[in-house]
Amino acid sequence: MKDLIAKFLDYLSYQKRYSNNTIIAYRNDLNSFADYLEVFFETNDAGVVSRRMISSFIADLAESGISSRSINRKLSSIQSFYGFLLKEGPLEVNPAKSVQRPKTSSHLPSVMRSEQVEQLFEPNRFAANFEGRRDLALLSVFYACGLRRDELINLKVLDIDFHQSQLKVLGKRNKERIIPIAPELIKILRSYIEERDEVNSSEPFLFLTGKAQKMYPSLVYEIVKNYLSKVTTMEKRSPHVLRHTFATHLLNEGANLQSIKDLLGHASLATTQIYTHTSLEKLKDVYNQAHPRSKK
Repeated sequence: MKDLIAKFLDYLSYQKRYSNNTIIAYRNDLNSFADYLEVFFETNDAGVVSRRMISSFIADLAESGISSRSINRKLSSIQSFYGFLLKEGPLEVNPAKSVQRPKTSSHLPSVMRSEQVEQLFEPNRFAANFEGRRDLALLSVFYACGLRRDELINLKVLDIDFHQSQLKVLGKRNKERIIPIAPELIKILRSYIEERDEVNSSEPFLFLTGKAQKMYPSLVYEIVKNYLSKVTTMEKRSPHVLRHTFATHLLNEGANLQSIKDLLGHASLATTQIYTHTSLEKLKDVYNQAHPRSKK
Protein backbone atom coordinates (compact mmCIF):
# COMPACT_ATOMS: atom_id res chain seq x y z
CA MET A 1 0.00 0.00 0.00
CA LYS A 2 2.81 2.40 0.82
CA ASP A 3 4.14 2.21 -2.72
CA LEU A 4 0.73 3.49 -3.92
CA ILE A 5 0.87 6.24 -1.30
CA ALA A 6 4.29 7.26 -2.63
CA LYS A 7 2.87 7.31 -6.16
CA PHE A 8 -0.02 9.50 -4.98
CA LEU A 9 2.37 11.93 -3.28
CA ASP A 10 4.45 12.14 -6.45
CA TYR A 11 1.26 12.96 -8.33
CA LEU A 12 0.48 15.80 -5.90
CA SER A 13 3.99 17.19 -6.25
CA TYR A 14 3.71 17.08 -10.03
CA GLN A 15 0.47 19.09 -9.90
CA LYS A 16 2.36 22.04 -8.35
CA ARG A 17 -0.85 23.16 -6.62
CA TYR A 18 0.05 21.84 -3.20
CA SER A 19 2.50 23.30 -0.68
CA ASN A 20 5.18 21.12 0.91
CA ASN A 21 3.29 21.30 4.22
CA THR A 22 0.12 20.00 2.56
CA ILE A 23 1.95 17.10 0.94
CA ILE A 24 3.62 16.26 4.27
CA ALA A 25 0.20 16.23 5.94
CA TYR A 26 -1.12 13.84 3.25
CA ARG A 27 1.91 11.59 3.74
CA ASN A 28 1.55 11.49 7.54
CA ASP A 29 -2.22 10.88 7.39
CA LEU A 30 -1.96 8.07 4.84
CA ASN A 31 1.03 6.37 6.45
CA SER A 32 -0.71 6.32 9.82
CA PHE A 33 -3.77 4.80 8.13
CA ALA A 34 -1.59 2.17 6.40
CA ASP A 35 0.07 1.31 9.73
CA TYR A 36 -3.35 0.96 11.35
CA LEU A 37 -4.49 -1.48 8.64
CA GLU A 38 -1.39 -3.62 9.11
CA VAL A 39 -1.79 -3.79 12.90
CA PHE A 40 -5.54 -4.26 13.19
CA PHE A 41 -6.53 -5.88 9.91
CA GLU A 42 -3.22 -7.51 8.93
CA THR A 43 -3.31 -6.14 5.42
CA ASN A 44 -1.28 -3.72 3.34
CA ASP A 45 -3.44 -4.15 0.24
CA ALA A 46 -5.31 -0.95 -0.66
CA GLY A 47 -7.66 -2.98 -2.84
CA VAL A 48 -9.21 -4.93 0.04
CA VAL A 49 -9.87 -1.92 2.27
CA SER A 50 -13.57 -1.55 3.07
CA ARG A 51 -15.76 1.21 4.38
CA ARG A 52 -15.89 -0.65 7.72
CA MET A 53 -12.10 -0.60 8.05
CA ILE A 54 -11.96 3.15 7.43
CA SER A 55 -14.83 3.78 9.85
CA SER A 56 -12.95 1.73 12.45
CA PHE A 57 -9.87 3.90 11.93
CA ILE A 58 -11.96 7.08 12.35
CA ALA A 59 -13.63 5.71 15.49
CA ASP A 60 -10.28 4.83 17.08
CA LEU A 61 -8.98 8.32 16.37
CA ALA A 62 -12.04 9.82 18.06
CA GLU A 63 -11.65 7.56 21.10
CA SER A 64 -8.01 8.59 21.45
CA GLY A 65 -9.02 12.24 21.80
CA ILE A 66 -8.03 13.52 18.35
CA SER A 67 -10.00 16.64 17.45
CA SER A 68 -12.85 16.41 14.94
CA ARG A 69 -11.07 18.88 12.68
CA SER A 70 -7.93 16.68 12.55
CA ILE A 71 -10.00 13.54 12.00
CA ASN A 72 -11.84 15.16 9.11
CA ARG A 73 -8.53 16.16 7.57
CA LYS A 74 -7.27 12.57 7.79
CA LEU A 75 -10.49 11.29 6.25
CA SER A 76 -10.16 13.83 3.43
CA SER A 77 -6.63 12.55 2.81
CA ILE A 78 -7.91 8.97 2.57
CA GLN A 79 -10.74 10.01 0.26
CA SER A 80 -8.34 11.90 -2.00
CA PHE A 81 -5.99 8.92 -2.07
CA TYR A 82 -8.75 6.54 -3.12
CA GLY A 83 -10.05 9.09 -5.60
CA PHE A 84 -6.60 9.01 -7.17
CA LEU A 85 -6.61 5.18 -7.26
CA LEU A 86 -10.01 5.23 -8.96
CA LYS A 87 -8.72 7.66 -11.54
CA GLU A 88 -5.58 5.60 -12.16
CA GLY A 89 -7.56 2.40 -12.63
CA PRO A 90 -6.58 -0.12 -9.91
CA LEU A 91 -9.92 0.29 -8.08
CA GLU A 92 -13.54 0.58 -9.12
CA VAL A 93 -15.07 1.79 -5.84
CA ASN A 94 -13.97 4.44 -3.34
CA PRO A 95 -14.51 2.81 0.09
CA ALA A 96 -14.00 6.15 1.87
CA LYS A 97 -16.63 8.06 -0.08
CA SER A 98 -19.59 7.48 2.25
CA VAL A 99 -17.74 7.31 5.59
CA GLN A 100 -19.51 9.59 8.06
CA ARG A 101 -17.55 12.61 9.23
CA PRO A 102 -17.51 13.61 12.90
CA LYS A 103 -19.16 16.94 13.55
CA THR A 104 -16.83 19.85 14.23
CA SER A 105 -17.61 22.46 16.85
CA SER A 106 -18.25 25.86 15.31
CA HIS A 107 -15.75 28.35 16.73
CA LEU A 108 -16.74 31.90 15.90
CA PRO A 109 -13.85 34.13 14.81
CA SER A 110 -12.40 36.59 17.32
CA VAL A 111 -13.44 40.13 16.41
CA MET A 112 -12.47 43.50 17.84
CA ARG A 113 -15.10 46.05 18.80
CA SER A 114 -15.27 49.33 16.90
CA GLU A 115 -14.07 51.33 19.89
CA GLN A 116 -11.05 49.03 20.24
CA VAL A 117 -10.16 49.68 16.60
CA GLU A 118 -10.42 53.43 17.21
CA GLN A 119 -8.09 53.08 20.20
CA LEU A 120 -5.69 50.99 18.13
CA PHE A 121 -5.26 53.76 15.57
CA GLU A 122 -4.92 56.68 17.98
CA PRO A 123 -2.26 59.01 16.45
CA ASN A 124 0.02 59.06 19.52
CA ARG A 125 0.30 55.27 19.53
CA PHE A 126 2.88 55.17 16.74
CA ALA A 127 6.40 56.60 16.85
CA ALA A 128 7.32 59.29 14.32
CA ASN A 129 10.06 57.17 12.72
CA PHE A 130 10.41 54.38 10.15
CA GLU A 131 9.18 51.57 12.41
CA GLY A 132 6.29 53.61 13.78
CA ARG A 133 5.03 54.58 10.33
CA ARG A 134 5.59 51.02 9.09
CA ASP A 135 3.57 49.58 11.97
CA LEU A 136 0.74 52.05 11.38
CA ALA A 137 0.69 51.19 7.67
CA LEU A 138 0.89 47.45 8.36
CA LEU A 139 -2.01 47.46 10.85
CA SER A 140 -4.03 49.77 8.60
CA VAL A 141 -3.64 47.47 5.59
CA PHE A 142 -4.67 44.45 7.68
CA TYR A 143 -7.81 46.17 8.98
CA ALA A 144 -8.75 48.19 5.88
CA CYS A 145 -8.09 45.42 3.33
CA GLY A 146 -8.59 42.15 5.26
CA LEU A 147 -5.38 40.54 4.02
CA ARG A 148 -3.89 37.27 5.16
CA ARG A 149 -0.44 37.51 6.76
CA ASP A 150 1.39 35.96 3.78
CA GLU A 151 -0.47 38.26 1.40
CA LEU A 152 0.71 41.30 3.32
CA ILE A 153 4.31 40.07 3.53
CA ASN A 154 4.43 39.56 -0.25
CA LEU A 155 2.93 42.93 -1.15
CA LYS A 156 5.19 45.03 -3.35
CA VAL A 157 5.35 48.78 -3.65
CA LEU A 158 4.23 48.48 -7.28
CA ASP A 159 1.08 46.63 -6.16
CA ILE A 160 -0.28 49.97 -4.94
CA ASP A 161 -2.08 52.00 -7.59
CA PHE A 162 -2.42 55.44 -6.03
CA HIS A 163 -4.07 56.86 -9.14
CA GLN A 164 -6.86 54.24 -9.12
CA SER A 165 -6.91 54.01 -5.29
CA GLN A 166 -6.53 50.25 -5.28
CA LEU A 167 -4.28 47.45 -4.14
CA LYS A 168 -3.34 44.32 -6.11
CA VAL A 169 -3.12 41.22 -3.90
CA LEU A 170 -1.81 37.78 -4.81
CA GLY A 171 -3.79 35.28 -2.74
CA LYS A 172 -3.98 31.53 -2.34
CA ARG A 173 -3.32 29.43 -5.46
CA ASN A 174 -1.80 32.55 -7.05
CA LYS A 175 -5.25 34.05 -7.46
CA GLU A 176 -5.08 37.82 -7.95
CA ARG A 177 -7.67 40.22 -6.58
CA ILE A 178 -8.06 44.00 -6.51
CA ILE A 179 -9.01 45.79 -3.30
CA PRO A 180 -10.09 49.45 -3.21
CA ILE A 181 -8.25 51.62 -0.69
CA ALA A 182 -9.69 54.69 1.03
CA PRO A 183 -8.07 58.16 1.06
CA GLU A 184 -6.98 57.79 4.70
CA LEU A 185 -5.08 54.58 3.93
CA ILE A 186 -3.51 56.19 0.86
CA LYS A 187 -2.25 59.01 3.08
CA ILE A 188 -0.79 56.51 5.58
CA LEU A 189 0.89 54.48 2.83
CA ARG A 190 2.41 57.55 1.17
CA SER A 191 3.86 58.68 4.48
CA TYR A 192 5.31 55.25 5.17
CA ILE A 193 6.78 54.84 1.68
CA GLU A 194 8.57 58.18 1.98
CA GLU A 195 10.16 56.95 5.22
CA ARG A 196 10.80 53.51 3.70
CA ASP A 197 12.62 54.90 0.66
CA GLU A 198 15.11 56.63 2.93
CA VAL A 199 15.91 53.23 4.48
CA ASN A 200 15.99 51.16 1.28
CA SER A 201 14.57 52.04 -2.14
CA SER A 202 15.81 48.94 -3.99
CA GLU A 203 13.82 46.24 -2.14
CA PRO A 204 10.57 45.56 -4.08
CA PHE A 205 8.52 44.42 -1.08
CA LEU A 206 6.38 47.03 0.63
CA PHE A 207 6.95 46.14 4.26
CA LEU A 208 10.53 45.91 5.52
CA THR A 209 12.28 45.03 8.75
CA GLY A 210 14.41 47.53 10.63
CA LYS A 211 17.35 46.15 8.61
CA ALA A 212 15.60 46.99 5.33
CA GLN A 213 14.82 43.37 4.49
CA LYS A 214 11.57 41.63 3.58
CA MET A 215 9.31 41.02 6.58
CA TYR A 216 8.94 37.50 7.95
CA PRO A 217 5.86 35.83 9.50
CA SER A 218 6.91 35.76 13.17
CA LEU A 219 7.85 39.46 13.13
CA VAL A 220 4.49 40.43 11.62
CA TYR A 221 2.73 38.34 14.26
CA GLU A 222 4.70 39.97 17.10
CA ILE A 223 4.01 43.48 15.80
CA VAL A 224 0.26 42.84 15.61
CA LYS A 225 0.16 41.06 18.97
CA ASN A 226 2.05 43.90 20.65
CA TYR A 227 -0.33 46.61 19.45
CA LEU A 228 -3.52 44.59 19.97
CA SER A 229 -2.43 43.77 23.52
CA LYS A 230 -2.68 47.48 24.31
CA VAL A 231 -6.36 47.76 23.37
CA THR A 232 -7.93 44.32 23.95
CA THR A 233 -7.78 41.46 26.41
CA MET A 234 -8.93 38.90 23.82
CA GLU A 235 -7.00 35.64 23.97
CA LYS A 236 -6.29 35.76 20.22
CA ARG A 237 -4.34 38.80 19.06
CA SER A 238 -3.06 37.67 15.66
CA PRO A 239 -3.14 39.23 12.17
CA HIS A 240 -6.15 37.04 11.39
CA VAL A 241 -8.13 38.85 14.11
CA LEU A 242 -7.85 42.02 12.02
CA ARG A 243 -8.98 40.09 8.93
CA HIS A 244 -12.00 38.77 10.86
CA THR A 245 -12.70 42.27 12.18
CA PHE A 246 -12.53 43.74 8.68
CA ALA A 247 -15.13 41.27 7.37
CA THR A 248 -17.45 41.50 10.37
CA HIS A 249 -17.47 45.29 10.45
CA LEU A 250 -18.26 45.39 6.72
CA LEU A 251 -21.16 43.01 7.25
CA ASN A 252 -22.44 45.00 10.23
CA GLU A 253 -22.42 48.15 8.10
CA GLY A 254 -24.52 46.55 5.37
CA ALA A 255 -22.03 45.05 2.90
CA ASN A 256 -23.33 41.96 1.11
CA LEU A 257 -21.67 38.56 1.52
CA GLN A 258 -20.65 38.25 -2.12
CA SER A 259 -18.68 41.51 -1.94
CA ILE A 260 -17.01 40.43 1.31
CA LYS A 261 -16.16 37.07 -0.25
CA ASP A 262 -14.46 38.80 -3.18
CA LEU A 263 -12.54 41.18 -0.92
CA LEU A 264 -11.32 38.33 1.29
CA GLY A 265 -10.38 36.13 -1.65
CA HIS A 266 -12.50 33.20 -0.47
CA ALA A 267 -13.04 30.43 -3.01
CA SER A 268 -16.51 29.64 -1.68
CA LEU A 269 -19.32 31.75 -0.25
CA ALA A 270 -19.80 29.06 2.40
CA THR A 271 -16.48 30.10 3.96
CA THR A 272 -17.61 33.73 4.19
CA GLN A 273 -20.90 32.81 5.86
CA ILE A 274 -19.21 32.32 9.23
CA TYR A 275 -19.32 36.11 9.58
CA THR A 276 -23.12 36.06 9.50
CA HIS A 277 -22.97 33.96 12.66
CA THR A 278 -20.68 36.53 14.27
CA SER A 279 -23.14 39.29 13.44
CA LEU A 280 -26.04 37.23 14.78
CA GLU A 281 -24.16 36.78 18.05
CA LYS A 282 -23.75 40.55 18.24
CA LEU A 283 -27.48 41.01 17.63
CA LYS A 284 -28.23 38.55 20.43
CA ASP A 285 -26.03 40.51 22.81
CA VAL A 286 -27.72 43.78 21.87
CA TYR A 287 -31.13 42.20 22.33
CA ASN A 288 -30.29 40.65 25.69
CA GLN A 289 -28.91 43.92 26.99
CA ALA A 290 -31.58 46.25 25.63
CA HIS A 291 -34.91 44.50 25.17
CA PRO A 292 -37.15 44.66 28.24
CA ARG A 293 -38.59 41.18 27.83
CA SER A 294 -35.16 39.58 27.47
CA LYS A 295 -34.62 40.09 31.18
CA LYS A 296 -37.76 38.23 32.29
